[in-house]
Amino acid sequence: MYLATTDAATTATKVTRGRVGGPVLALGAVSLVTDISSEMVTAVLPLYFVLQLGLSPLQFGFLDGLYNGVTALVRLLGGHAADRGGRHKLVAGSGYALSALSRLGLLLAGGGTLGIGAALAADRIGKGVRTAPRDALISLSAPPDALGRAFGVHRAMDTTGALLGPLAAFALLWATADAYDAVFVVSFCVGLLGVLLLIAFVPGRAALPAHHRAPAVTDRPRAGLLAPLRAPAFRRIFVAAALLGAATIGDAFLYLLLQRRLDFAVSWFPLLPLGSAAVYLLLAVPAGRLGDRIGRRVPFLCGHAALLGGYLLLLLTDAGPVLLVGVLLLLGVFYAATDGVLMALAGPVLPAARRASGMALLQTGQALCRLLAAAGFGAAWTLWGTRPALIVAAVALAAALAASVALLPGPTRPELQEDPDPTDPPERRPSRA
Repeated sequence: MYLATTDAATTATKVTRGRVGGPVLALGAVSLVTDISSEMVTAVLPLYFVLQLGLSPLQFGFLDGLYNGVTALVRLLGGHAADRGGRHKLVAGSGYALSALSRLGLLLAGGGTLGIGAALAADRIGKGVRTAPRDALISLSAPPDALGRAFGVHRAMDTTGALLGPLAAFALLWATADAYDAVFVVSFCVGLLGVLLLIAFVPGRAALPAHHRAPAVTDRPRAGLLAPLRAPAFRRIFVAAALLGAATIGDAFLYLLLQRRLDFAVSWFPLLPLGSAAVYLLLAVPAGRLGDRIGRRVPFLCGHAALLGGYLLLLLTDAGPVLLVGVLLLLGVFYAATDGVLMALAGPVLPAARRASGMALLQTGQALCRLLAAAGFGAAWTLWGTRPALIVAAVALAAALAASVALLPGPTRPELQEDPDPTDPPERRPSRA
């Protein structure tokens, strides 16, 4: 196994164990506020596209996957830029600012489809730019044995914003007699508050704990965006996440299937994400702590098993309450056990100076595979109907789970320990024992 060679690193780990540091809480507050702003204007998009515009499931799957794909590609560039100059805070702040400004774009677009599309694209680009630098800051701000807890706390705060955003939008629309301009203005102001919180309370790379501070990557630009894949441990995680992503059809489709199966009023549709988000909020921190204790592969794989359970429920039961509660519960478990846990799983196997690039690459690969899954499920739904499409999705996810069990060995395997950072001086590199 690898042993730390400096007393400072050991002491810092003992001091911070069981606690979440100020930078993580500050980033959580920024994400909470930003998600309120974002979810105020995006909660009804699936309903708007499919039920009002009359898009087919295939068209919706393509659009949903396209937005995620654009986010993923920009995320890769954002992570690489943050590592190259050591400017994690600056790059993340630029993404948050762009997303806030996109709310003004919605306001100025009026009813123009092109303007609305451009504003939504700007929001997705901003999200893509900020995600990897933000997650790298979280990873670099917490000791390795507390990464699951740190990401769990951040994701719980982030999900709180996702819960409050739709509620704030509905309250505003009710108070202003459906004045969508008011929603856009308030969303912009809330997003701007998130940027100000980042500037004021989130430290830059130079203020990180000494045992995690990484030098900026300024050497060998030819190393390229795929350099993190040279590490065998990271490559295993990347392939497993990609396989599982290719079998994840997306929660928007699950909500649409629930609405069609249960035939409830479409006015209740935007509230469906609140159910799964509430479960995510409750379980994000316990899932992270569990990963810190027993190994992060276990909750990560169990989370995808919960998603498979959601597919099976849609296939096997017609009981309305059981179907509704069960699918939302299992979907919330899936997000709680996989989202932050995956970043905590990947962080320790990446050199600190490549942390943002590696996380961006992992997120990009997963998102692009989910793009293919969304388009593929939409095509299967359109051509064969919902039941055959769900059967194919369930079989694919079961196969991906089996492959991932083999790809992600237990945490005692040395190839899943931290790879030495070639930019660190010899005295700060881990040594084998």
